Amino acid sequence: MKKYIISLFFILVTYNLQSQVLIALLLGDKLNSGKIEFGLDGGFNFSTISSLESDHWKNDFNLGFYFDIKMKDQWYFNTGVLVKSSLGADQLTSSDLEQLGVDFSYLNTDKGDFTQKISYFLVPALAKYRFDNQLYLEGGPQFGLMYRAFVEYNYDIDGNSARVREDNKEAVNIMEVGAVAGIGYRLLEGLGWTIGLRYHYGFTNVYKNNSSAKNSSLFLKVNIPIGVSEDKKAAIDSVKDANREKKMKKKEARKSKKNTQ
Repeated sequence: MKKYIISLFFILVTYNLQSQVLIALLLGDKLNSGKIEFGLDGGFNFSTISSLESDHWKNDFNLGFYFDIKMKDQWYFNTGVLVKSSLGADQLTSSDLEQLGVDFSYLNTDKGDFTQKISYFLVPALAKYRFDNQLYLEGGPQFGLMYRAFVEYNYDIDGNSARVREDNKEAVNIMEVGAVAGIGYRLLEGLGWTIGLRYHYGFTNVYKNNSSAKNSSLFLKVNIPIGVSEDKKAAIDSVKDANREKKMKKKEARKSKKNTQ
């Protein structure tokens, strides 16, 4: 009965999050106004799991949406959901496979790589401080809900390739709780895209039978505001006009200096 309840919960959460992404994209101009900024959150992440013999980092893409909510002065509250986000570890050893409870003995696995992939919905709850020079620092907890986990065997040598997956979802804890610290920069004098670096370290056990296995991941991220309000559009146009005017003045100054020589 417990499995059915958890499965139903996953289905409802997945459907709800997908619906939220679609609604958010359609209503971006309504969400991105006043003290709230909404947009897409995507990028690349490198992850590993402590206590495994493998020390190779797995890399993958991630995608979701974010909210920056202005609190006071230059303080913001950052949250959202990474809908597509995969953590794990690459190039697992035979000892790792035994520990993870997966069996690939029916395959000839002398060559090829094994990768643990665990898909989470990741939800940050971060305090963010923006400096006047458009740099920002952020930190706080991040929560994850696991919805899929498997070990993947990949073989690709001399034109021959194979990919086999063994599910080990039952061995992975459903919840992930960790701490996040990050740094980034806002382009276009604080009105454009945001590029940043975010590090996540897990406090909860990744596996049910291993009390020392923790997630660790480094995110290279880009935030893209969606549905910019009229006030922000006017501010962006003002910045563009100011930059254009500066270029014209520099050009005229160079011409004037050239003429006087």
